[in-house]
Formats: sequence, C-alpha cells, structure tokens
Amino acid sequence: MKQNFYNIIKGRFLVSDDSLRNWRFIIFLSVLALIMISSSHGADKKVHEIARLNNEVKELKSEYVDVRMQLMQAKMETKIIRAMENRGLYPSETPPQKIVLKKKR
Repeated sequence: MKQNFYNIIKGRFLVSDDSLRNWRFIIFLSVLALIMISSSHGADKKVHEIARLNNEVKELKSEYVDVRMQLMQAKMETKIIRAMENRGLYPSETPPQKIVLKKKR
C-alpha cells in the first residue's frame, strides 16, 4: 500500500509499460475540464447580459411612466386653454350644435 502511494507520487504510472492507457485517461480528463471551464464562462456571460437587460428594462419602464405622465398633463383642458390664450385663441362662449344628416331613400 505504501509502495503504491510512493509510485503514484513519483509518477511511475506515467512512464511504465501500460502508461498509454493512463495518458489517454489524463488527456480525456483534461478535455473535460476545459469544456467545463468554457461552459462556466459562457453561463457567467449570459448571467451578466440578463442583469444588464433587466436594468435596461427598468430604466425604460420608468421613462415610459414619466413620458405618459407628461402627456396626460399636456392633454388637460386647462393646460390647453392657457397655451391657446397665449396665441390669442379663447374657448367658445356658445356650445357646439349637432348637425344631423338624413339619408334619402
């Protein structure tokens, strides 16, 4: 048991007669480690992209709310009346009349 441990530490399993089998296994493990590292980096990149897009969505939603509030204030009748008074236009004193057209048969 002790001798096997020393052989592993000294690396004799890499230079012995049946070392080709060991080298193939080591290369296989190395390739698997590289694949795992690259997939981990890809996942991290996607997580950062998702976080960036979530922040962008939040900013766009708040901008939408601000613009909608400004539009609603601009559409208020009192604001329109004040803006038109500056141009010399005033609200009508007489209410509008409805015109009804009758179809001829």
